[in-house]
Amino acid sequence: MVNPLWNQIKRSKYLYVIGLPGILYFLVFKYVPMWGVIISFQEYSPYAGIFGSEWVGFEHFHRFFSNPDFLMLFRNTLAINVLNLLFFFPLPILLSLMLNELRNKAYKSIVQSIVYLPHFLSWVIIVGITFLLLSQSDGFANKLLVSLGQEKVGFLTTPSYFWGLLTIQSIWKDMGWGTIIFLASMAGIDPQLYEAARMDGAGRLRQAWHVTLPAIRNVAIILFILRLGHIMDVGFEQVFLMMNGAVSNVADVFDTYVYRLGIQQGQFSFSTAVGLFKSVVGLLLVIGANHIARRYGEDGVY
Repeated sequence: MVNPLWNQIKRSKYLYVIGLPGILYFLVFKYVPMWGVIISFQEYSPYAGIFGSEWVGFEHFHRFFSNPDFLMLFRNTLAINVLNLLFFFPLPILLSLMLNELRNKAYKSIVQSIVYLPHFLSWVIIVGITFLLLSQSDGFANKLLVSLGQEKVGFLTTPSYFWGLLTIQSIWKDMGWGTIIFLASMAGIDPQLYEAARMDGAGRLRQAWHVTLPAIRNVAIILFILRLGHIMDVGFEQVFLMMNGAVSNVADVFDTYVYRLGIQQGQFSFSTAVGLFKSVVGLLLVIGANHIARRYGEDGVY
């Protein structure tokens, strides 16, 4: 008896060949390493290995949750991500709407290239530019303040500025890149919908509100749900490069904490327990948000 699945694979063999590199990537770098979470329930020793290390149950989780640093880490990580959700997430949608209204294709391509460019710069370069602009000793902003008769401001050493600086950096770097999916969704909107709206007397703003936004709503909801899955993740490289002793109380997040304990101090089991906690929180948020989205008639992620 011929297996129907095998027939389907044979019919679509070229699609599977194209998708093979992506499948292998997720298998090798995402699924296989998941077995490593076992060490969060052990007192892992590199010499004894996973199967020879002593089991300690939830000891590392208890130690983590009872640690005085837990609330600080949770607060900093959550605050940075909430600011990104509030300010960074909606801006690619707004930028996509504005780019979609451009009728001059050459000008539109130039603008798109300019706003995409920062995405390809590493965080080292982004943070370097930030230092050149905001450094208290030689930064452009402080030189301008001094020339205007004002005192210098410690932008990089003032805790109250730190979360805002991270958000602005993320917006500048990735806002343009985030428009790609939304512009692709807008390209698939039936032009007859715009024609019908114009016949009903709708201007450009009304067309964007009543035609474009509803058409990309499902895409925005799916991306928002996926974003919630990373609510406990903050870009390690960005925070690590921006962190200094003066702002460590608001800059230390789960990622930098895992780096210090796992890489620098060799506490592999404890740092793995922290990483597993982050993953579980992200999974629960995705499941919950997806359930709410489907309950209100949206497609959701699954």
